[in-house]
Amino acid sequence: MKYRFIEDLTSDVMFESYGSNLKELFENSAEALFSVICDIDKIKPREKIEFKFEGKNLEETLYKFLSHLLAESEINEVFFCKFDVEITESKQGYAGKVVAKGEKITPEKGGTVVKGITNYKFKVEKNEKYKATVVCDI
Repeated sequence: MKYRFIEDLTSDVMFESYGSNLKELFENSAEALFSVICDIDKIKPREKIEFKFEGKNLEETLYKFLSHLLAESEINEVFFCKFDVEITESKQGYAGKVVAKGEKITPEKGGTVVKGITNYKFKVEKNEKYKATVVCDI
């Protein structure tokens, strides 16, 4: 399972995303986010954007990554559907880059407008796999 939505909030959307490694966790988190924003199965990877991201710890890094993706979507008016993430750990924390692909926003492919990622219940855990809990402000 890549991700699942949790039904305990009325004014926000919460999901858990999973990955056997950090690359999978970040890619699956991005896919879950855009499953809220648009009908991701109908989006074609026609345009791409690339950016770098970093953070002092995993939670900060994932939060910045998802927030930046959301901003790029709004600025460039693109719904994303494919994500290729590279991420590494260093003494300073984590750093990575992403290539996100998608197509121009069209109303018929739109979903729920996500205003931002919140800090409420935001966390990243690692047991056998990585698991992130993310709440989207809608």
